[in-house]
Amino acid sequence: MIKSKLKNIGMSIFAVMTKLANEKNAINLSQGFPDFDISPKLIEFVNHFMKDGKNQYAPMPGVPELRKMVSSKIEKLYNCKYDFESDITITVGATQALYTAISVLINPGDEAIIFEPAYDSYAPSVIVNGGKPIYISLQLPDFSIPWSEVNSAITSKTKLIIINSPHNPTGAVISQDDINELERIVRDRNIFIISDEVYEHIVFDGNKHISISESEILRNKSFVISSFGKTFHTTGWKIGYCAAQKILTEEFRKLHQFIVFAVNTPIQYAYAEFLKDEKNYLDVSSFYQKKRDFFLELIKDSKFKPLHSKGTYFQLLDYSQISDKDDFNFAFELIENIKVAVIPLSPFYSRQNDNKLVRICFAKKDEVLYEASQRMKKL
Repeated sequence: MIKSKLKNIGMSIFAVMTKLANEKNAINLSQGFPDFDISPKLIEFVNHFMKDGKNQYAPMPGVPELRKMVSSKIEKLYNCKYDFESDITITVGATQALYTAISVLINPGDEAIIFEPAYDSYAPSVIVNGGKPIYISLQLPDFSIPWSEVNSAITSKTKLIIINSPHNPTGAVISQDDINELERIVRDRNIFIISDEVYEHIVFDGNKHISISESEILRNKSFVISSFGKTFHTTGWKIGYCAAQKILTEEFRKLHQFIVFAVNTPIQYAYAEFLKDEKNYLDVSSFYQKKRDFFLELIKDSKFKPLHSKGTYFQLLDYSQISDKDDFNFAFELIENIKVAVIPLSPFYSRQNDNKLVRICFAKKDEVLYEASQRMKKL
């Protein structure tokens, strides 16, 4: 008999809704992946490095060329220096980086503050390491952080605060005031930060992404995690990275070497080459803002009420003028009746929470967004 370490954890809502979408032949606006082609130049680079013999194990921390480019990108964007040798580790996507960083920090009995709605890998990674998630709900309607509640939740067992900005699933972003509050909380305490910044290059309306790495106080206590998949529309390649000060990275790599050891070699070289042209990541925000604005214009005459998305490629929709059903049943109804798959928001919470909100992914071809919007306007 196996004693489950995650006995109360079932199948991810993303897998559930995508499976249903496929079974019902529905338009899939649920799971967060683009449905359009990636850059032909990036594919050309991968092909080149495969033919060039870059097909064996990469160095455990990642190929130096890619770590150098990541270090350079961070310095240019956030005015802080991570040494490519000692501070940057290439990972199998952001989820592996998150799991590894959480495993470094959390020991049995430790507490981790998680803001809800939350990406669904955070809490299980805390629990499997013997920790206790402490859930704090972000404040509607803008999903801001209630810092007074954070202060009240801090105990001698608090070891970790997980930040996610731009935020999945809400599209909220942190402000400089949030950075100031976080600095005050952790300055004289043995509390660390994991900053999930996988959507760092998808921020809208002229706003600038604020990275935890910009704060010297927080940088010294943080694992900053990002994803090439989200930036370059290559989610299936599963490559991300973790930036952290040497003393933290040393512990990170101790686990990383036994979880995956090394990451896909030719793709690492391809990303390194692709990053040399800054437009390849600096233009991503404007690309997705056009997608967001296009979709919002399409549904403006529907009964869905959009909440403001400041970043990511997700949009929350209030359906309270359409149905009084809970978000699970409403999402299932959409698949059955109009063949459009969305994600209910309640699975992003630890307890029953029904704000009559669903999440859609607008990282789709324009014709797909158009067809989905026409079906949604019928409700």
